[in-house]
Amino acid sequence: MKYRVIYDRAGCIGAAACVAGHDQRWILVEDGKADLKGAHKNKDGFFELIIDETELPKMMDAAQLCPVIVIHIDEVETGKRLI
Repeated sequence: MKYRVIYDRAGCIGAAACVAGHDQRWILVEDGKADLKGAHKNKDGFFELIIDETELPKMMDAAQLCPVIVIHIDEVETGKRLI
């Protein structure tokens, strides 16, 4: 199954909790905010990345640890929001 990670970078406060949860995909950059490696900006201005079930547990950790809830994960096929 495929999952869509949606990241609202504008709302990021640079807590680095996402990096602690999944450091292969998240990195803090010069402006103090996190970047989602491999993501592209969608038409709504959010960063988006498609992952599969092998990466889902770590990405769920990153999303759940975020103190400002700017990381969301949806099932691609159904559109169901997991977080």
